Amino acid sequence: MRVLLVEDDRALAQGIRVALRGEGYTLDWVADGAEAEHALQCERFDLVLLDLGLPRRDGLAVLRSMRSQAQGNVPVLILTARDAVADRVAGLDAGADDYLVKPVDLDELKARIRALLRRCQGRAQPRLEYAGVSLDPATQQVSYQGTPVTVTPMEYQLLHQLLARPGVVVTRERLSNALYGWQESGPGNTLEVLIHNLRKKLHSGLIRTVRGVGYLVEQQP
Repeated sequence: MRVLLVEDDRALAQGIRVALRGEGYTLDWVADGAEAEHALQCERFDLVLLDLGLPRRDGLAVLRSMRSQAQGNVPVLILTARDAVADRVAGLDAGADDYLVKPVDLDELKARIRALLRRCQGRAQPRLEYAGVSLDPATQQVSYQGTPVTVTPMEYQLLHQLLARPGVVVTRERLSNALYGWQESGPGNTLEVLIHNLRKKLHSGLIRTVRGVGYLVEQQP
């Protein structure tokens, strides 16, 4: 899952980046509101972590602008030192899905992110299950027919992207962005190699290639 972190405190941003990358998220970081608006207009994200006291453009203004744009349904979790009830009300009324006051407990942050992603995908249960494959975002464990399967972090991210959208073709561009974000991408055949490995570790019919477009797991009847 690709996350945009909007935070002007470099030390805090670095701590969150390390924590979330360790959980298998691809995280892109900007340090002011104007950069955030530009990123949201040009890129696709699964979740936004948004500070309020930002240089150049306030976080609430970014949020209101975002809700009126193409990515208006992307979940937003506000991370801020503003702890007054009026500030929390203003943030939620502006369109935030959740509100967390700094200093941030990283375990709580991870749990809230998982809850928001479940909610936006229309799921109540944390575990993703499909055709005998089970993926647990809380532990990052994958199993097939009850047997644990060892996957690499990139294989896990790719499988998560596909299982979260059964029956929907996920484009190569979206998968690449989810794996790398603004980092330099890997070799041109990286997706094919990852898909091949997942088919081998799980089962060959799990992931279907839609030539020239991307990949999908078929929706079960």
